[in-house]
Amino acid sequence: MTDALKRLSEEGVAIWLDDLSRKRITSGNLAELIDQQHVVGVTTNPSIFQKAISSGEGYEQQVSDLAARKVTVEEAIRMITTADVRDAADILRPVFDATGGQDGRVSIEVDPRLAHNTQATVAEAKQLAWLVDRPNTLIKIPATRAGLPAITETIGRGISVNVTLIFSLERYREVMDAYLSGLEKAKAAGLDLSKIHSVASFFVSRVDTEIDKRIDALGTPEAKAARGKAAVANARLAYQAYEEVFSSERWSPLENAGANKQRPLWASTGVKDKAYKDTMYVDDLVAPNTVNTMPEATLFATEDHGQITGDTIAGTYEQARADLDAVEKLGISYDEVVQLLEDEGVEKFEASWIDLLKSTEAELKRLAPSEG
Repeated sequence: MTDALKRLSEEGVAIWLDDLSRKRITSGNLAELIDQQHVVGVTTNPSIFQKAISSGEGYEQQVSDLAARKVTVEEAIRMITTADVRDAADILRPVFDATGGQDGRVSIEVDPRLAHNTQATVAEAKQLAWLVDRPNTLIKIPATRAGLPAITETIGRGISVNVTLIFSLERYREVMDAYLSGLEKAKAAGLDLSKIHSVASFFVSRVDTEIDKRIDALGTPEAKAARGKAAVANARLAYQAYEEVFSSERWSPLENAGANKQRPLWASTGVKDKAYKDTMYVDDLVAPNTVNTMPEATLFATEDHGQITGDTIAGTYEQARADLDAVEKLGISYDEVVQLLEDEGVEKFEASWIDLLKSTEAELKRLAPSEG
């Protein structure tokens, strides 16, 4: 065992766990990860909840009670998921207090079927914040075209947001703009900006998966040389954009009013290709004021053999730009890839949500009390 996770934290990277289940909460496992593996936050998404609830472990009593009350399947899912997030938030509350609200956060996503509806997304964000009722919650809003004004509106109401499903550098700049616009609204409304927090979840591994697939189809030595470089390059250029925006003239008056920077969060950091080191998306994306949300396997791999050697983003921007240009020169369109990934990301979460509806409905029927 190494002290890689400790070193990662010391470099300014907040370690969050990309997973949650009731068993993880009730067994003491989450508390243990906080205590021993330097975990300071939790992210969830529809796929994570679908997997956890479908396993059935720990949910039977609540589902049975919900069935007795004859609640709708949609209400049942809201009650189940917000209960898990509330309990996880309570476990993380000491971290939240110790870090002045920066960490100790648990994220919960708006219904992914609302990804292209601004008004419904804002309404859902307000409802989730009210239902969970914990100050250390982040409401996840996807960075779709309709999501951008929803981010501004939600931040403007003083609700902290985790912006998810960001793949492109252009969209990331739009996300930061939406955050600043939200802070400006909140400031105009007289809200305390120091209480509003946000992270921007920039997805990593899926970029390599899609681009490598296209590289492999080309099959040339020149193409193969570009393999496995695009995702890290993309994320590093995102950090460059973050540095620019949060040292700008527009940011200055907000910072003076107590506003917090929207931290870049590296999401989808589990390595999919066995040809690559399994800690690549941790080792190569170390920089101050970032978050890395890891699946459990990546967390333990980093603890075991991660190579944390200091900041691995500073001074890399020229090479990162060259790596993305090399992909473009192969005839692989960056714009096409990132748009496809955004569309697929929304579709995957929608599909997981629909699976969750179906499996929960089946459980409600199975556990419903007999009439009479």
